[in-house]
Amino acid sequence: MDKQIGFKIVGLRTEQFATLEENFVENKKSEVITDLEFRANKESHQIGVFSTFTFKIAKKPFIILQISCHFMITDESWESCIDGSTATFPKDFMTHLTVITIGTARGILHTKTEGTTFNRFLLPTINVTELVTEDVSFIFKNNEEK
Repeated sequence: MDKQIGFKIVGLRTEQFATLEENFVENKKSEVITDLEFRANKESHQIGVFSTFTFKIAKKPFIILQISCHFMITDESWESCIDGSTATFPKDFMTHLTVITIGTARGILHTKTEGTTFNRFLLPTINVTELVTEDVSFIFKNNEEK
């Protein structure tokens, strides 16, 4: 049985946003490239999910959006996932955090492009199970005092 992991959202950031009008060509097929990165902070018991979406036409980016959602894991849940210097979080839990992050990105993209020609470009539905395929482990290096 999967363990329940307690958490709360403690921060949202637009890490990067750009529209490159010079790369946009009307009536050409566009594509969206999705990138995902996880980071963790052992001291604060936080996990950051960073998602980057690059809209391209003819291999040139015309919208770039990177956002991060920061989640604080309860002390009890964090301790249940840590073993020595490694914290491992179940795939299903990390998928859930990713779904929250992508949904947040949709809203940020809409807000940032509202009133512009780029507002018609939406994040498509994304099968997050294809992005998060296994448990996620973070290895922490011991900070030695000098």
